[in-house]
Amino acid sequence: MSQRSNALADRLAAGAAALADYATGLTDPQWKLPVHPDGRTVGVIVHHVANMYPIEIQLAEVLAAGNPVTDVTWDAVRELNAGHARDHASVDKATALAFLRTNAAAAARAVRSLSDAQLDQAAAISLYPGSAPLTCQFFIEDHALRHSYYHLAKIRGAVEAAGRK
Repeated sequence: MSQRSNALADRLAAGAAALADYATGLTDPQWKLPVHPDGRTVGVIVHHVANMYPIEIQLAEVLAAGNPVTDVTWDAVRELNAGHARDHASVDKATALAFLRTNAAAAARAVRSLSDAQLDQAAAISLYPGSAPLTCQFFIEDHALRHSYYHLAKIRGAVEAAGRK
């Protein structure tokens, strides 16, 4: 295990733990709050973060092997997210949190298994304009690692806004 991959995995795990810790303390009405900008509920978003870890790690592993990520677009991501929201609209807290913890731990293990050379591999990624050639490490940081922090901030904002009403 490289020091870099271990540090990345630790940061990924910390973000997931922060999201799980915050979500654990939410009430039922808070769990069902819509979160802007797209209106998915807190519960759906927590489950969504967990659901995305395997996909984000699979794509990072494509890059780690020196291969381009193709046919992944923001339109496809929006479609995936919308389908997930429909399919998991009534997800309960215990299920979503268990899913988050399990998938975050698996994602962290996968990141820890990457060498520095794999983290440095760069290839085109269709998700970015012009299929920018970016490193595996950047992709991990921009997706699997950042994802929980991004949604935690959005969830906190929704809960705080609801508390001011």
